[in-house]
Amino acid sequence: MKRNRLRDKKWYNNAVAILIGAVGYVALSHIPVINKVLGTFIGYFKPVLLGCVIAYLVHPLASLLERKVFHGIKKDSLRWTLSIFAGMLVVVLLFLGLLQTLIPQLIESISKLMKNMDSYIDALQGMLENAYLFGMNLGSQTGGLLSSSEDVIDAVSQILQSSMKSILSASAGIGRNIVDWLLAFVLSIYLLGAKDNLKKNSSRLLAALLPENAYRSVMVFLKKCNEILVQYIVFSLIDAVIVGGATAAFMLLTRMDYVGLVAVVCGVTNLIPSFGPIIGGAIGAFILLLVNPIHALIFIAFTAVLQLLDGYVIKPKLFGDSLGVSGLLILIAIIVFGNIFGIVGILLAIPLAAILDFAYEHSLLPFLERRRKMLDAPEETMESGS
Repeated sequence: MKRNRLRDKKWYNNAVAILIGAVGYVALSHIPVINKVLGTFIGYFKPVLLGCVIAYLVHPLASLLERKVFHGIKKDSLRWTLSIFAGMLVVVLLFLGLLQTLIPQLIESISKLMKNMDSYIDALQGMLENAYLFGMNLGSQTGGLLSSSEDVIDAVSQILQSSMKSILSASAGIGRNIVDWLLAFVLSIYLLGAKDNLKKNSSRLLAALLPENAYRSVMVFLKKCNEILVQYIVFSLIDAVIVGGATAAFMLLTRMDYVGLVAVVCGVTNLIPSFGPIIGGAIGAFILLLVNPIHALIFIAFTAVLQLLDGYVIKPKLFGDSLGVSGLLILIAIIVFGNIFGIVGILLAIPLAAILDFAYEHSLLPFLERRRKMLDAPEETMESGS
């Protein structure tokens, strides 16, 4: 006896499409509210989510150490445990090395800025005296605007005093973030240790929830997503190291100041797709401008050449066709995901675009083509019968 299922009704597909469209419209028109609600909800699980992110990022390094360094150990659990702690140790040492490079140079740059404040103020005063706005000479209006570094320090002190409550609140927030990151770091070690059990239980749950064909399709899709993310993270970090190293080498050869600070800034901002190198070059040029304007100009020219080489030589060699995403789709993804998720969306725009492209090419498009053939088949049968 044939069951009269709801999905067999003629109006079912249209009703589902209308419902999906209505839900999508409501969601898109209330994105700020949704982001706020999600942000509040996710905040309760922040250490857990951060721990998952850290574990996911450290996993490729731990797997590499397991294959290359600890492969001689026969016991699997001991080999993996040693790989986890070695990978975490490498990450901690790299982080401490970055802090050791950045903090002294930041302090030096701030002290040099304060020492040269009077000369900067004199230059700014001269620019203001020669400026015209709406046909009016501003020189007569800005005579007492800035006179010395003492005035600037007094103004900053007044701002700090009036904003003490906000500063204390921000300090408390920083303290909470530090605690969250420490908890996440410890949790990530446990997550990596329980990797096999988590994979096994997740696979069993999906197999119990989904039909066999759907389960296989989902597993293939998740495996591809993992490959895309891992490749993107690893190659992006390698590219950032190359850009930061090349910047440091050039600055050492040309005897520029703040080599470590500028090189790290350029390397880190290079992780941001498309706009990151521009941001890094601008920050580096501004830092050098405070010391030597000629060095700032030379640095801008070097950064332009380096980014051309990075965009047309280094990145194609690293990524190759592993992601297979067009430049137009990447730009659209950066704009859309950046507007929705902020800086996180910009950082993940390329792998998300690659995942969506893979889902479209290997899942959605074949499904629509099969559906079209099924819908056309009765018409062809009727025509042949007549």
